[in-house]
Amino acid sequence: MKKSLLIVIIVVAVILVLPVFNLLGWAFKEKKPMDIILVDKTVPSFDRKNHKSFNWILTNGRFVKKESRSSYSYRKDYYGFYPVRPLKDKQWGRNDYRLADIIDMAEQNDAIYFADTYGVFFNDWYQGTGKSRRSRMLYGGLNNNDYLLINEMQDRSKLVVLEYNSFDYPTAQFESVRTQEKLGVVFSGWTGKHFSSLDTMQADFPVWMTAMYRKQYGKPWSFSKSGVVILNENDIVVLEEGTHLQNPLPHIITDETNSAKYKVAPSVAFDQWFDIVAPIQGKVISNFKLETTSLGDTLLNSRFLSGEFPAVVQSTAASNTYYFSGDFAHADIPMWVSKIAGEQMKLKSLAYSEKPDDTRRFFWLYYRPLIDAIFTEYYGSIKN
Repeated sequence: MKKSLLIVIIVVAVILVLPVFNLLGWAFKEKKPMDIILVDKTVPSFDRKNHKSFNWILTNGRFVKKESRSSYSYRKDYYGFYPVRPLKDKQWGRNDYRLADIIDMAEQNDAIYFADTYGVFFNDWYQGTGKSRRSRMLYGGLNNNDYLLINEMQDRSKLVVLEYNSFDYPTAQFESVRTQEKLGVVFSGWTGKHFSSLDTMQADFPVWMTAMYRKQYGKPWSFSKSGVVILNENDIVVLEEGTHLQNPLPHIITDETNSAKYKVAPSVAFDQWFDIVAPIQGKVISNFKLETTSLGDTLLNSRFLSGEFPAVVQSTAASNTYYFSGDFAHADIPMWVSKIAGEQMKLKSLAYSEKPDDTRRFFWLYYRPLIDAIFTEYYGSIKN
């Protein structure tokens, strides 16, 4: 047999056998029984991108339901909006908890995770309708039952985690303010996102931004490079690469102490939506950082904004409560990999690169270890 053919056979054998060994390693890994409530009100398709990556981490880390000892299903094990097959018929359902259920839920469960409360709107659900910033809400927003459940979980020192857009539209102001108080943060009213191109000809570009810009500045939208758009209800700021930003991508920066504690990378690029909050009685674990030019600083300062603001805040009043001010769980990660991707399986060359601006690094080097660290630490405090 030729040497080159033998090498090929060995490589193929390793590729085929390695996942089997990793699957066996995952199967025999110690399970961590925790009853976890997951809430996702923004599920306009069956891929469930707004919470699937969270379930990936639970499955990979062997967090299981206490009674059945089975892994959590990203398709079924959540409260919120449910599309009904076939999708073309545009039928949907909802899975909500009632006021009468809240005390029992807080007693019986160990943690609650709000992946997304924005909801689903008429223009998002019915294809072909005009895209605008606001349309009729079908379902969504943080409500009174959500607040009461958060309150009851906190009173029992349970683990509480909320993500981006828990305080903004369509959540009512009353619910927003008192939830901010429970989490120890203040929402500024500003949200933002990175765009790889600000050219309005790009697919899925939110064209309502251009109308908002024209109304405010009295001139047409002329941006085409990559950049960041920051806006509130009545104001919009466009930060374009070169003119306002040295680097168009926001980065999440974590100091040495927290980087070691949560096993996260000191710096990762982030390209999803974020909101700008300030801690009241909270400890900042990581910060967003925009690499602005002097002109960019001027634009932000004119709105009393800074290029650095919290990304993860831990409430000091309730140490098991966290707020992630970015759309962290939004990622399309294949679930089947969760059962073979152990520490011993080197995915780096396939999953992400060493480039600092590779946004795939966010899941693997930040979100995954952050969630695993928070939930593992909490599990260690309750398992005995």
